[in-house]
Amino acid sequence: MCVATLALGAQSGLSPRERQLQIDSFEHVWKTVREAHWDPTLGGVDWQRVHDELRPRMDQVKTAREARAVLVEMLARLKQSHFNIIPFDVYEAIEEAPAPGAKRRSAGDGRTGMEVRVIGGQALVVSVEAGSEAARQGVQPGWQITRIDGEEIGPVIAKAAGAVKQSELTLMRALLARLTGPIGEQLRIQFRDGADQLVERDISLVRPRGTLARFGHMPPQYVWIEWRKVPRNTGYIRFNLFLDPARLVAAFEEALKSFKTVDGIVIDLRGNPGGIGIMAAGMAGFFIDQPDQRLGTMYMRQTSLKFVVYPRQPTYRGPLAILIDGASASTAEIFAGGLKDLGRARIFGARSAGAALPSLLERLPNGDGFQYAAANYISEGGKVLEGAGVTPDVEVTHTRERLLAGRDAALEAALDWIRARK
Repeated sequence: MCVATLALGAQSGLSPRERQLQIDSFEHVWKTVREAHWDPTLGGVDWQRVHDELRPRMDQVKTAREARAVLVEMLARLKQSHFNIIPFDVYEAIEEAPAPGAKRRSAGDGRTGMEVRVIGGQALVVSVEAGSEAARQGVQPGWQITRIDGEEIGPVIAKAAGAVKQSELTLMRALLARLTGPIGEQLRIQFRDGADQLVERDISLVRPRGTLARFGHMPPQYVWIEWRKVPRNTGYIRFNLFLDPARLVAAFEEALKSFKTVDGIVIDLRGNPGGIGIMAAGMAGFFIDQPDQRLGTMYMRQTSLKFVVYPRQPTYRGPLAILIDGASASTAEIFAGGLKDLGRARIFGARSAGAALPSLLERLPNGDGFQYAAANYISEGGKVLEGAGVTPDVEVTHTRERLLAGRDAALEAALDWIRARK
């Protein structure tokens, strides 16, 4: 059924076909929770009773909005933050459906070379990859993206902002969908530059940096890692995903070996959405010299997975700072939160996404999105990260003014702490 028809159903009476789609969605959500939830007892909730209580209400709804309210109420009985219903129009925004009159793009690996965040309701460039097309065209950190291929970005942000609890991840996904496409395709992007003037750039999409990695049923993704020494004799490491373990861990170890004489190390996990969970424990071993330490435990329907840390050589024992933001998720949260609980790292930046669990996002028969988790994670300090995230020890975030001035406030705060520790 087309989106226009669904939208009409949201405002007026439902046709028999539309009503059946709502009922099918109700049954699908109820069955998925019953079969996929990590706790077979659902925390003591009588799920059959919930079904029998709410199904008659679903049979009587007159609009899509009323039907959505029933689904939301059903999930609310679980009293867990990571089960969500995403309205179809928001789901469309996230899944790169453009506004009327805007250009529809095909999926692809092409990237602009810009890293973007939504800050204060604005899509801001936070970094530009050296040598990228965006860099060659003079795009600078702090520039605001206002339009992509004729589509105003402000309404996209406003629509997606309240979609799910992990709103920054949702906003990033909505923007990334509009900033990617086939390699060689060109995007016309309108910016508000540092002088507060509107400027346009035609930016060609290029192959992402890094190495294409495959793991299980996950789609192939490009993985990169970078490291260097930064001011105050500090080592700096950043990588985009916890994937491609053989290559990534070897490069991570090489970076640490090059930092033998530094006064401290900063690991930058901002924008890192996670990956293979057990890699967090493996990489944490480079900073833990005592056995029998754990980052936490993942609880699944049939078993549990303890993130045991095994000390590795060389073990770095100096000051360790980790940078996170609202787009740090999953394995990145397990790594940062676990080392914080063990007292081994100090955390700088903004609260992480609170999306530590393996979760799925699918489309329901009625057009809405349905997000649900298939496991639970408890940190070694007894904290539930899902829906809460990792709280920084020092909270400091990007602003347009700081970015335009070439400043990275979170990194600066971490370097100040390392200098004070020395």
